[in-house]
Amino acid sequence: MKAYVFPGQGAQFSGMGLDLYEKSPEAQALFEKANDILGFSITDIMFEGSAEDLKQTKVTQPAVFLHSVILSKILGKNFEPDMVAGHSLGEFSALVANKTLSFEDGLELVAKRAKAMQKACELEPSTMAAVLGMEDEMVESICAETQGVVVAANYNCPGQLVISGAYPAVEKACENLKERGAKRALILPVGGAFHSPLMEPARKDLAEAIENTEFSKPICPIYQNVSTFAVNDPSEIKKNLVFQLTAPVKWTQSVQNMINDGASDFVEVGPGKVLQGLVKKINRSMTTSSAVIE
Repeated sequence: MKAYVFPGQGAQFSGMGLDLYEKSPEAQALFEKANDILGFSITDIMFEGSAEDLKQTKVTQPAVFLHSVILSKILGKNFEPDMVAGHSLGEFSALVANKTLSFEDGLELVAKRAKAMQKACELEPSTMAAVLGMEDEMVESICAETQGVVVAANYNCPGQLVISGAYPAVEKACENLKERGAKRALILPVGGAFHSPLMEPARKDLAEAIENTEFSKPICPIYQNVSTFAVNDPSEIKKNLVFQLTAPVKWTQSVQNMINDGASDFVEVGPGKVLQGLVKKINRSMTTSSAVIE
């Protein structure tokens, strides 16, 4: 079975999407529609902007979403998913690709999500850190012992977990993790504590927008970050999407469940190859590739 996976924030690069725009009239139309919906020319930033320009959350999230979703649409009949999943932001791309959300509604939700997260980040100095070479349970335990807000945020693959929280608590947790045997505990260059309790104000902002958006029955199941199992019910998809901002991204568990349900071929749709690498670390026997237009 074929699983399509969609990357999240961090996969962006200068010039992203320009090849799609130049090769496909359908892509051009969708990019121009995106400029209208967002109220600024995101195509100028994607195609010509610097890495620094692309790093702003309000730009990054719609940019990665657009690259993934437009690519999935112009694949046409070559896009035949048996199941989908997305890493954090990528979950919105996956929900447009499997027809739960319309292109327009998906983009509007992503734009609102980016603004809400940016606003939450400004309330308290916060960050994330990558922890390598330690069992998940040990990382969770050390976070729980550390004073302040710091939690496991991204279960990316065995031996690679990202923690998230208030800046002093994350720094202290990194010291404790290294003392207790982590190979690395490295603060990441991100603007806030994504997938932690500090995103609660953003979750509240986004919850209302999600509730007021129409979700259709998908053409194939999505394995969501919060639940990790196959979901087809639009109301359950909504509920999981609301909690995603403050809950951890359980990528390892989602991929394992997709494999248990028959996935053997993982296709990454969007910028970069990060998810292919994670899938291989979760199970070496999987076939992985990038979606490409002919």
